[in-house]
Amino acid sequence: MKNIQTTVIGSYPVTIDTMEFIKTYFLQKKTDQKWKRYIKTAVQKMLDAGIDIITDGQTRDPFIQLFARKLKGCRIRNRVEIIDKIEYTKPITIEDQKYVKTLLPKNKKLKGVITGPYTLTRAATDLHYMDEKQLAFDFAYALKQEAENLQKHVDIISIDEPFFSEQVPEYGKELISIITKNLRRPTTLHVCGDIRKNISQILEMPVDILSHEFKGIPELLNEFKQYSFQQKICLGSVRSDNVTVENVEEIILHIKKAIDILGNKIIHISPDCGQRFLPPQIAYQKLKNLVEAGRIINER
Repeated sequence: MKNIQTTVIGSYPVTIDTMEFIKTYFLQKKTDQKWKRYIKTAVQKMLDAGIDIITDGQTRDPFIQLFARKLKGCRIRNRVEIIDKIEYTKPITIEDQKYVKTLLPKNKKLKGVITGPYTLTRAATDLHYMDEKQLAFDFAYALKQEAENLQKHVDIISIDEPFFSEQVPEYGKELISIITKNLRRPTTLHVCGDIRKNISQILEMPVDILSHEFKGIPELLNEFKQYSFQQKICLGSVRSDNVTVENVEEIILHIKKAIDILGNKIIHISPDCGQRFLPPQIAYQKLKNLVEAGRIINER
């Protein structure tokens, strides 16, 4: 019997009442309890679908703003602007993870998700450093502190670096190493998009699990076959950019093909990327079918 676990990448779609937050803002009331309601909704949907390794759903903000908003040196306008030295002054996601932990049955695990330093660098407008490498390293050292705090409350830590599909800088491995070096929890690097031109560099990353968009780009499987590598694989198995719900048999065939090629490297199955932009019911049904496919694969 196999033991492939189901997980998600990060975000889950939750319908948020923006007028409620506007009223709360003008009444100068705290919004934490309201956010907890949305976090609980996202977590409950993942649990209802049967997912093994849950996230907080990243309901508070898109994944760039979620981190930039609480790092000193960042300013949020139309996009993130860097106006001073990047510094970690307070926890970013810790309180949400502590809350999610109270919602989980003992047989479920929690994944803490960190937006990677290179992605934060590339997504921002730099008005201070004028040096991409130094900015990226300062982001990495700030995120290292968040990761070391985070590991006390989660079972696995995932670093989200979508810009690695476009380019992995020559210092990319060092950025990831800064974050993962002293962690005692398993680590994942998630890179969505077409990574074929950058696979050799991604395989050098000091993480335990590599997570990629294998459903949307199935050619990745044969590309990985060309290499010898130590990491395990989180197999993207349903698309996050398409509202068509994959049926269970289609997902099973995809997983079987991956196992035929990569064998016991496959330890997790997931959506290709975050599900933020999918309609909630579509996102939920994709997760349900993913879980059922995983159950059948594990029993064979």
